Amino acid sequence: MSPHPEQQYLDAMARVWAEGSERIDRTGVGTRSLFGVTMRFDLSDGTVPLLTTKRIFWKSAVKELIWFLSGDTNIRPLVEQGVHIWTDWPLDRYRRETGEAIDRDAFETRLVEDAAFAEKWGDLGPVYGKQWVSWSDGKGNYFNQIANLVDGLRKNPASRRHIFTGWNVAELDRMALPPCHMTYQYHVADGRLSGILYQRSCDLGLGFGFNIFEAALLLRMLAQQCDLEPGEIIWMGADVHVYLNHEHLVAEQIARTPRPFPKLEFNRRPDSIFDYRLEDFAIAGYDPHPHIAAPVAV
Repeated sequence: MSPHPEQQYLDAMARVWAEGSERIDRTGVGTRSLFGVTMRFDLSDGTVPLLTTKRIFWKSAVKELIWFLSGDTNIRPLVEQGVHIWTDWPLDRYRRETGEAIDRDAFETRLVEDAAFAEKWGDLGPVYGKQWVSWSDGKGNYFNQIANLVDGLRKNPASRRHIFTGWNVAELDRMALPPCHMTYQYHVADGRLSGILYQRSCDLGLGFGFNIFEAALLLRMLAQQCDLEPGEIIWMGADVHVYLNHEHLVAEQIARTPRPFPKLEFNRRPDSIFDYRLEDFAIAGYDPHPHIAAPVAV
């Protein structure tokens, strides 16, 4: 019997913790890191790589992906939907620049209730969604990479240029966080769509579960929009790390046995890649181990 595909992830986490180079990183927390890790996940049977060795809040991941595709860069719509994964960055900036020792709940309440406050303090700069659907060349021209991708997959599936990226060098210094999952490329063969995600930096403990699920989700959305069947999602991580304060997470998670991946079905086919809603996605058979809490390094 073939090993469970999630074992790739657990083996990578164990190897990073055991063999990784210990480094003091941008956050000051410190990591153990390896350079260059690859994983492959077959989507052709309808399953999606939603980690089972700890619960991943998949609805939050769907909401984040839809938010990316909207081109929005303000966290207010996420907070209004109960998604907190981006709050720590603007909250940290607010505390540093104002000196106010506000807690996260109070900060999010102000974002939701005060549009002017949200406009000033909730924006992340030109992060993912901005680059995906409104890339600026600095000369007044804007490019929707996602719309161009869908058009290319439909009209010229054999192309080797089915690529989009968030790494806009001219705008990196204005982003709250430069893109970690930065470049995506797609390949069509025998009516199946496969994709590669190149990730420059990956927090295995907290980030990977969202990153790989959203990459698979996006591939399935593209396949549906382009009348293709799903193939593989291939993940390539450059700086792949575990934070030093996540030892408990590593020990507990690698001791768990993976359970079958769930299946993804669509409840409808939206008119375009930009028209998906949370209720369009149905995840069946997800039976994960319990969530493992761990701190985010900002």
